[in-house]
Amino acid sequence: MSCLFCRIIAGEVPGTFLYQDDRLVVLQDVNPQAPLHALVIPRRHIATLNDLGPEDDGLVGEMVRRAAIVAREQGVAESGFRAVLNCNREAGQTVFHIHLHLIGGRPMAWPPG
Repeated sequence: MSCLFCRIIAGEVPGTFLYQDDRLVVLQDVNPQAPLHALVIPRRHIATLNDLGPEDDGLVGEMVRRAAIVAREQGVAESGFRAVLNCNREAGQTVFHIHLHLIGGRPMAWPPG
């Protein structure tokens, strides 16, 4: 298994879990860009957003909803947070297993990047 996130989910590589269920995990990012920087990751390997099918609509909804719950639990929901999905290299995707970046705890500028 070469996917870093699959290896973390399998317990082969350490990670700091903020949440786990049978479909999703939420990990602290190892290179945080804000006081809260977590990754919402499906357990099932899906390389990019381009690989999602209609059967994944519920999964993506769960990812977004879980991000809002974690933001509330971490105390940034009221002040604001960013939820970002990157697709492929030019957009900044470095691990090819879809994941939602949950970033909060500081003011953010627009446009990003």
